[in-house]
Parts: sequence; C-alpha cells; structure tokens
Amino acid sequence: MIRILIADDHDVVRAGLRDILEQQDGWTVVGEAADGRSAVSQALATKPDVVVIDFGLPLLNGIEATRQIRSRVPEAEVLIFTMHDTDALLRDALEAGARGFLLKSDAKRFLIAAVESLAAHHPFFTGKVSEALLGNYLAKPGETTDLLTFREKSVLQLIAEGHPNREIAKLLNISLKTVETHRSSVLKKLKIETTAGLVRYAVRNKLVEA
Repeated sequence: MIRILIADDHDVVRAGLRDILEQQDGWTVVGEAADGRSAVSQALATKPDVVVIDFGLPLLNGIEATRQIRSRVPEAEVLIFTMHDTDALLRDALEAGARGFLLKSDAKRFLIAAVESLAAHHPFFTGKVSEALLGNYLAKPGETTDLLTFREKSVLQLIAEGHPNREIAKLLNISLKTVETHRSSVLKKLKIETTAGLVRYAVRNKLVEA
C-alpha cells in the first residue's frame, strides 16, 4: 500500500494524477490540495507516504510547503512536480527536504517510477536534472548564486499575493519581526522601494501568476 497526497492548484492536473496513480495496485490517493497551506494541513491529517506537490502553489509555494511537511511529517517523502527546471529551484527543493524532482513534461514516463522510489525512501531525479549540479550541491551545501533565499522567496510570494505581514507570519510559522526582517532584506537585495515593484518582480520571476 502506498498512500499519496496530491497538491496542485489546477483541478485537471490533480484529476489526471489521481487517475494515473490509482491505476496501480495497492496505491491510494488519500487527499488533494489546491494550495500550500492545505497541503500541509492534509499531510498532518492523512500521514501520506508520498506527497506529489507543484512548485507554483498559492498561499505557500511548493518549497515552503515541503519544508513544513518534512519538518512536521518527516516520514512523508516529497516529490516536487513542476514545469520549471532551474538550478535555483532544485537547490531550494533539496534544502527544503524534497528527495524527488520531476518535470511535468516527464510525468508520463517517470511518475510511477518516481513515486515507487520515494515510497521506498530512495531519491528520484530524472536525467534532465544535472548530476553535476546535484553533486556540487551535496558537496557544498548552502552555497548558492541565487539572489534570494527560499524563505525570502516565500515571503515575497505572500506579499505579492496581498497578504499582510501578520498573516504571512502565521502562514510561515515565524514571528512578525522575522517577516519584517525578510521583507527589508528582499527590498534591499532587489533594490526595489515599493510593494508594487515587488509584485512586478514576483510575476516576472514566476513566483505568482499574473
């Protein structure tokens, strides 16, 4: 028996994943989530073996949701399921505790193998994920050329979605002062002075949908 939680903000994608996964003997989808906050709460409630989670989720992005799930439900393995294959996203996924990374374009060929591997607590990365990149990350954890940390990206996403600082603190389980510190750091790093500027940056860099 493999118990799976699906988190994607598109109904059609969730339905397609459920159909493919539940065709496997002994596999069951124990829950679906359309945003990151729901993904975390459902992981706590259902205790899945594998969470298949999209990066581009509202409220909490897939990376932040992964971090919270791995922290609070450590027995659950996480497969990041995304259209994007940037080096920064892979590094963020690894830092958050994900041990699987699958492009949506590869789902037809590799989804079953990915879930099987993670259910057995083995990592899964397709050939499109550079072995050199993975090796360099594991050899030098924490080193990154990305401008923002994944926590700063999470704060930026929530700012761009229109959430006030107090709500952001609650969503990310951090203090209001920490949110304000991250917000100040983001403004300084990006050399942006207004919330509108942050929103435009978030849209351009696909942290939120326009």
